[in-house]
Amino acid sequence: MAIVISKDSLSVYLREIERFPILKREEEHDLAVRYREYNDLEAARSLVTSNLRFVVKIAGEYRGLGFKIHDLIQEGNIGLMTAVKKFDPYRGIRLLSYAVHWIRAYIHNFVMKSWSMVKIGTTEAQRILFSKLRGLRSSSMDSKEIANSLNIKESEVLSMEERLANPDISLDAPLSEGSEQSRMDLVEDGSPNQEELLDAVRREVKVKVEVERALRGLSEKEAFIVRNRVMADEPVTLQEIGDKFGISRERARQIEAAAIKKLRLLLSQGE
Repeated sequence: MAIVISKDSLSVYLREIERFPILKREEEHDLAVRYREYNDLEAARSLVTSNLRFVVKIAGEYRGLGFKIHDLIQEGNIGLMTAVKKFDPYRGIRLLSYAVHWIRAYIHNFVMKSWSMVKIGTTEAQRILFSKLRGLRSSSMDSKEIANSLNIKESEVLSMEERLANPDISLDAPLSEGSEQSRMDLVEDGSPNQEELLDAVRREVKVKVEVERALRGLSEKEAFIVRNRVMADEPVTLQEIGDKFGISRERARQIEAAAIKKLRLLLSQGE
C-alpha cells in the first residue's frame, strides 16, 4: 500500500486524514490480529490510516530544518507502514507506542541523508579529508603523504579510510539468501540501545539548527563561502569565488578564514 503526497495535494491530504477514525484498543487489536494471522490487507490499511494524523504531528517537529513538510510526512508514512507490517498484537502494547520509533527512524534517516554538511566537532582538515579521501586514495599518494598534505596524523587518515571502505548495510536486506528475516527485525522496540541511537540523531538535528542559526549571523558573501567551500561535498575553488564576487583569490581566502572564525564564535555563543 503506497501513500503518495504531492505538494499540490498536501492541503487536501491533511483534510482527508482527519476523516479516518481513531481506533479504540480493542478495535486495533482485532485488526492487528487479522492482518498478522490472515494477511488481511484491509485491516492493515485501517491500522495505517487511523494513525496518519500522528505522522503529520511528528513530521511537523522537523519543519524548521528547511525540509518540505510533504517529504517529511511521506518518510514518516513509510515508517508507519513498516511498523504495521512488523507489529505483534500479542505483546500487549498499542500500535502507536511501537510505531513512533519507526516513524522517527525513517524521518531521521531522510534528514541525515539529505544534509550535505559536515558535523561540528571535527577539524577543518578532517572535514576536507572526509569529502576528498575517495579522490586522494585513487592517486599515487599513500596514507602518510595524504596526512602530511592535510596537516593531520596518519592515524586519522587510516581511520577515515576504514570508514569509507565499509559499505552501508541496508537494514531491510535479508540476513541471508532466501531468508525472510531482515536486520531490522533484530532491532528491539524501546530497547536502551535504540533510544541511545535516537538521542544521537536528535543531537545531530540540534547541530543542524545551531549551524543554520549561526550562518544567519554572517554576511551574504561569508555565508556563500562557508556553504560552498567548507560545507560542500565538492567545494568551489578560491578562483571561482573571486570571479563571482570580483575579488582576488587572496581576498577570497581572507574572507573564508574570517568567516570560519566568526562562525565558530557564533556557535560558541549558542552553547
